[in-house]
Amino acid sequence: MDKQTEIEAAVLRRLLKHLDDNKSVQNIDLMNLAGFCRNCLSKWYVSAAEDRGMSVSYDEAREYVYGEPYDSWKKKYQPEATPEQLAAFNAKSKDNS
Repeated sequence: MDKQTEIEAAVLRRLLKHLDDNKSVQNIDLMNLAGFCRNCLSKWYVSAAEDRGMSVSYDEAREYVYGEPYDSWKKKYQPEATPEQLAAFNAKSKDNS
């Protein structure tokens, strides 16, 4: 692995740790503020694997990103979105149409 790839891998691991340490930051908040969330990272992981001729399921990628099975993480840490969060998400989605 070259130095650039090592750095990029370290940055991803640090981002995932930061998200894990801040479980109160909800996916909808990430989407509203940054336009991506943990699920997006999981999809990007699957895509990157496919680009390299590897097969990684979406569930496997989410377990890697979330640090545990998604359903388990969701039950423990993801409350229902508030009306304000949903309104912001829908407004942003509408703007991107």
